[in-house]
Amino acid sequence: MRSVGVEEEFLLVDPESGAPQAVAETVLAQAEDAHGLEKELQQEQLEVATRPTTTMDELFAEIRARRGAASEQARAAGVAIAALATSPLPVDPSLSAGRRYRRVANEFGLTAQEQLTCGCHVHVGVDSDEEGVAVLDRIRPWLATLTALSANSPFWQGHESGYSSYRSLVWGRWPSAGPVETFGSPERYHAQVTAMLATDTLLDEGMLYFDARLSHRYPTVEVRVADVCLDVADAVLVAALARALVETEARAWRAGEPPSPATVGVLRLASWRAAKSGVQGQLVHPLTWKPKPAEAVCEVLVEHVREALADTGDLAMVQQAMGDLLERGGGAGTQREILAGTGDLRSVVAHAAARTLAPEGDVKG
Repeated sequence: MRSVGVEEEFLLVDPESGAPQAVAETVLAQAEDAHGLEKELQQEQLEVATRPTTTMDELFAEIRARRGAASEQARAAGVAIAALATSPLPVDPSLSAGRRYRRVANEFGLTAQEQLTCGCHVHVGVDSDEEGVAVLDRIRPWLATLTALSANSPFWQGHESGYSSYRSLVWGRWPSAGPVETFGSPERYHAQVTAMLATDTLLDEGMLYFDARLSHRYPTVEVRVADVCLDVADAVLVAALARALVETEARAWRAGEPPSPATVGVLRLASWRAAKSGVQGQLVHPLTWKPKPAEAVCEVLVEHVREALADTGDLAMVQQAMGDLLERGGGAGTQREILAGTGDLRSVVAHAAARTLAPEGDVKG
């Protein structure tokens, strides 16, 4: 089975007020073992990475353990972690220390200053750059559905954004973010990377913010379209689907099946619709490119990767988790439900902080 690992970014929030707190460096400095914990662009957030695993049970346990370790370190600094892809409450982010972050701020201005967003990146093992690029060329139509499933950022600076994944819109301000064309070969992929870096627009290869890319650190395809998920079970669902997509498209490549001819323009519209609707509205069908209810599009995704899911023993789990997520409306639906019931965005943050550590179902809305 292909290995899979997850990187999650969390907000650091005041347990009482729910306001984001610029204490990431304090959290990391006091940690005796900071393995798996890293700082991010802003001091109000923290990144947590799992080890590579091969089963979803192992991944569930890894995510729970990493979230728990991050929570303990945060608690020692007087804050809590919250799996929210944007802050529901107003915040003026504080840039993390370091020469690279200063360069980002100087070069990208307001885009960098306002970029307090938390994503979930899934790494799936591949055998070679050739296989990886073949996968990248073929998974493009399906990535917007992963955005919809993970959507967990309906609020921005104290306001309803009108989107289920407003993080996606904010993230899209970076010059290299979003869907890309097909590459056809590793040589063309790396030539594109070289050409982009030669423009002197990006600081380095780490700023290649494609929806999916070859990792520059690991032998993996890195899927980067997801919001950080409120529930551990949702994060595992996204990871299971990402791995199944990689396996499905690798098999298609070996069988000589060509990539979808979908253009970047159409893929951008599908991504925008996923950010807008989440799982509670219309999505763009990844085969017909016509609007369809989110539930129908999610079912098409599962059917597309059914064989790969069955081979890893993940099919029943994915079907159950998908049904549960659709019933709840995902993270965005949960956040909106809490606000509707309390009228208080602080309650949304408090609920998220509790739910970040609890198995699905342990925290009631």
